[in-house]
Amino acid sequence: MAMQNNSRTSVAHRWNEYQPSKSTLVWACAATAVATMVVGFTWGGWVTGGTSRTLASTAGDSARGDLASLICVERFNAAPNSGARLVEFKALADNYKKRQFIEAGGWATMPGDTSPNRRAAEGCAVALAA
Repeated sequence: MAMQNNSRTSVAHRWNEYQPSKSTLVWACAATAVATMVVGFTWGGWVTGGTSRTLASTAGDSARGDLASLICVERFNAAPNSGARLVEFKALADNYKKRQFIEAGGWATMPGDTSPNRRAAEGCAVALAA
């Protein structure tokens, strides 16, 4: 008769009566922590500190290059005879020669620098060619 009583007990009652051991609780917590990390790093977008520093550095370099390109374009357009120079620039077929033309004109040399910024020259050449 006692056997029939146990099979008829509800899930909620059995849940309330369950008393896990300490080792079961420790392993459950460890498994939960590992599962959280796996989900976070694979689908949650979590990254390590080294990866975030690398991404921030790359983004900063890219932003500086974009800004330098815009400055280069403004300098090119503000230069005397910019219309004639633009025609001469667009006549060049090779991207390398276009970058050299921008660098030789001095438009890609940023304030405080003594040599032209390559990323600025490349971005400037792309913007002017468009």
